[in-house]
Amino acid sequence: MASMERKHENCSPFIPQRNTLRKTSAEIVSEARQSLRVQSTQRPFTPRDGHRQLFGKSSVRADRDNRPPSTFSLHAQNFDAPDSRPGSGTRLSPLNHKPKFPVPCDAEDAFKAFPKPPADPLEVKRGLAGARARLLRAGSLTTLPPVEGYTDVTERLNPGLDQKQPSTQQLLNTDHTKVHSGPHRPGPHRTASESRITQPVVDSGVRPTDCTTGQRTDLGNGNNTTSTEEDAESLVWNNTIGPLLQQLETVVPGSSEGSVDRLCDFCDRLHGTLAEAAMLGRRCKRRSGILRTLFRLIDLNSAQLNLHIAKLCLALCISGNNLLNICKLIFQISRSETNDLLFQNNSIIDSLLGVLSYEDVSTSGEALLYCVGTLKFLSGNSAILRLLLEKNCIGVARKILQRLHTVEDTHFAIAGHILVQLTATLRNLADHPDSRPLFVSFSVLSELCLVLHHHRKDQDICTNISRIYSKLSSYSECRLALAQTPDCYQLFLELLTKHHQKQDLVVRLLFTLGNLTAKSDEARLQLFQCQGCMDTLLQVYDSYQRRDASPHTPSQPRAPSLSKPSAPTTSVQEADDVLVKLVRVLANMCIHPAVGPALATNTACIQLLMETLDLRSVQESEELLVNVAATINNLSFYQEESSAIRHSRLTIAKLMLKLVLSSSMDAMLEATRVYGNLSQSDDVRDFIMQNKVHQFVVTLLDSKSTEMCFSACGVLTNLALDPPNRVSLSLEGAAANLVDSLRDFGPGDWQLAGQICQALWNLIGGGSEKLLDTKERESLLEILTTYLDEEEALKWIENEDMRDFHRACWELEFLPVAQKLMKILQPLDLTA
Repeated sequence: MASMERKHENCSPFIPQRNTLRKTSAEIVSEARQSLRVQSTQRPFTPRDGHRQLFGKSSVRADRDNRPPSTFSLHAQNFDAPDSRPGSGTRLSPLNHKPKFPVPCDAEDAFKAFPKPPADPLEVKRGLAGARARLLRAGSLTTLPPVEGYTDVTERLNPGLDQKQPSTQQLLNTDHTKVHSGPHRPGPHRTASESRITQPVVDSGVRPTDCTTGQRTDLGNGNNTTSTEEDAESLVWNNTIGPLLQQLETVVPGSSEGSVDRLCDFCDRLHGTLAEAAMLGRRCKRRSGILRTLFRLIDLNSAQLNLHIAKLCLALCISGNNLLNICKLIFQISRSETNDLLFQNNSIIDSLLGVLSYEDVSTSGEALLYCVGTLKFLSGNSAILRLLLEKNCIGVARKILQRLHTVEDTHFAIAGHILVQLTATLRNLADHPDSRPLFVSFSVLSELCLVLHHHRKDQDICTNISRIYSKLSSYSECRLALAQTPDCYQLFLELLTKHHQKQDLVVRLLFTLGNLTAKSDEARLQLFQCQGCMDTLLQVYDSYQRRDASPHTPSQPRAPSLSKPSAPTTSVQEADDVLVKLVRVLANMCIHPAVGPALATNTACIQLLMETLDLRSVQESEELLVNVAATINNLSFYQEESSAIRHSRLTIAKLMLKLVLSSSMDAMLEATRVYGNLSQSDDVRDFIMQNKVHQFVVTLLDSKSTEMCFSACGVLTNLALDPPNRVSLSLEGAAANLVDSLRDFGPGDWQLAGQICQALWNLIGGGSEKLLDTKERESLLEILTTYLDEEEALKWIENEDMRDFHRACWELEFLPVAQKLMKILQPLDLTA
């Protein structure tokens, strides 16, 4: 009676199911077994440009005549000595009369200008103290700390002088009458043209040098305030700054006194003195004399010295042509990697970030370009890269991006040039793991989407941003920030259409889309619902199919070419790289239950996938064919009547043969998975048996790979549905291999153990029990008896979280079919 009941029980086919178990830390084990699987691939490789230049060889600007140069010569004669014109370039109207001074004064000669002392020494003392307080309160100083040991400068520069010369601190607080003697001349008159309009303050993290107007503000003391401040400045100038400048002007290059280190030390002391006296920015009335001296030293052609000069010039808030030339000078020095150490040991990076924070593209666009170009070069150095992050370079970059969004059309070209350098810098910064939270917190990823929107025609900018996204989208926090950016998917699709021939841009956009759709069902649906999504993806697919480059004669009809522009000029390897990333996007999208059925019915999509399998060989395009097979496997999950996979199942089964018979284990695995889905149809099962594929599948049980064994069991489960196939499978040793696999893998993988039992049930159930010999039956009974004891089956699992997962698999996937299998084995054992 029991035998009759067994004959009426139906065998169960292998039908892949979505995993519905509670997710735990072992979720990855479960997901790897699902029929619908996310595909992974390597991030596109970005070769490092060995030449430091503004625009590399691959730049679309390479042949443009109007692009800024990377090479140029700079000399002292290129600088404007007074540097007193307003930054706006506005020509001032001439005065109708010439002022007459009571005493002749050469305003251009800073060393001949001396202040006229007031009559009351006590008033001077009180005025000097108040002037110093106002000077220190008036605005921010340089970011540099005071240089140690800058006091008693004249003693160190001129040993023959009086050893008790006062320091700058002392000069600002001493009785004026005890310092000066002899005739005095009034100081030079400061004109309104010295004033400068600054940009609005931004939160860049870089405290800039005060570049506000040089005019003194009268707080109620009338002319006495101005006079007192001028006296204070003159004291510092005559006793400290003047001697330093004289030393710099009289040194002989090559001598011991004119050594580079000594000159750099002079510059640092001068910088420290000016900072202590609150005379940086445009406050110092004699700054033109300082600048003339510094500019002359540039002709000494020392990178180390020129960086010190540049730092001090920027602290003096130069503008116009001088600002541009100083930025060019720094850029020129940064072009040589051997100078990177100079930037590490100098605070010039702070000065550059200050310029970038406060200068405007409309007045200093080219200067900003060379500033950012310098940072691009320096960010290629791992040590300086870390410094840039510490100095809030990403925060400064965000502010620049925001300002460049609103540039007028007249400055759009230079803004584009700046963005090429800035996005390349951000790409370098993205390499450091500490940059990722900064990219997120400063909303740089969404800012870059706005840049793409405004500069979508600029391939250089688009490519650099695609490299940033390609890198950062591999990390969950950045991926989430990008996914939350409005319309990013539609924007990427538009760029794919517009720049479909630029392989390095296309491959990175597709890689980013693959990352976004790898873990998010919402992203899969949003991308699919974008206007023209599938048309765009399939047109790109068609462009890079490279039919003419394939050495193989296609055995299947070619997919109809989609209406689109001419195909890009790329190598087979580059084309394959694009298709690998694109097919991955398709594989990830079709996991969504609403997207998968729609893709499965897309005939053009399925034909392109099959054509790729036909044109390529595993040897030359292994990763591509593996991804194509994985995509077909995902699509074959949807077995609707309208499915193009269903209609083409025999053609696909034939194309999978090259993967099964290859030497690639990954290709074998994916092909076996496809056969596991397609073999639910009887015509595919017949094809497998006729072409001896079943022999190969049986051997896969010995592969020692749980994934390979699981996929092979799926195929055998379906093949054993047909009674004629059971004998053939047993003759190939299927039953014996299944029993051995259950013994080897069961305790560690109850999902696999359940699938093995299902394959055995289909193979020996329904009256085919005698296909097992006595030894195999006894061995199977012993294994099942042990595994059906819950305590015995789970005792070796120590991790509690893993224990819950394995218990769920044992109860839901192994226990029911194992008990059913025991029922048909025990009566046979009693009879024997």
